[in-house]
Amino acid sequence: MSGTSGSVAAATPDDEYEVLCDDVGSFLRRYSTEDGATVATDTELDGTTPYTVTGDVVRCDAATAPAANPQIDSSLQRQTGAGTLTVAAGARSVTLVVYAGSPTVAIGGGPPVPVTAGTALTWGVDRGGPAGERLQDEFVFAGVAGSDLLVSWTREA
Repeated sequence: MSGTSGSVAAATPDDEYEVLCDDVGSFLRRYSTEDGATVATDTELDGTTPYTVTGDVVRCDAATAPAANPQIDSSLQRQTGAGTLTVAAGARSVTLVVYAGSPTVAIGGGPPVPVTAGTALTWGVDRGGPAGERLQDEFVFAGVAGSDLLVSWTREA
């Protein structure tokens, strides 16, 4: 109809999900809000099988605290022209900045991929310590004639 406007709101519940951990392992908690009431339902990670909490409930990333003030080693290397620069597996972060040329990047033994000038890429993890995260792959940066690239990386000492 000409000249009419309006909106229609369907009454549907609002569901939010969070993976939590208890003394046994991880599980899924669904928070449902409908008509102003919030209901929490715990299930296995499949989202349907009921789950009974055992012990204290914490965020899974809080279950294992990172080491207090881990020591981080940093490295920086510039490659101009042809040559290869390798960052071994186990780094916490790797950053590439390409100033000129089209060097290649191969990750974890995969095929080399050309990267054009003006590109900046970063790979990283955010938790360290004894149970911390590390990048599992080796990074191989190969410069070609006319390349100018800068690679920096960090790793836990």
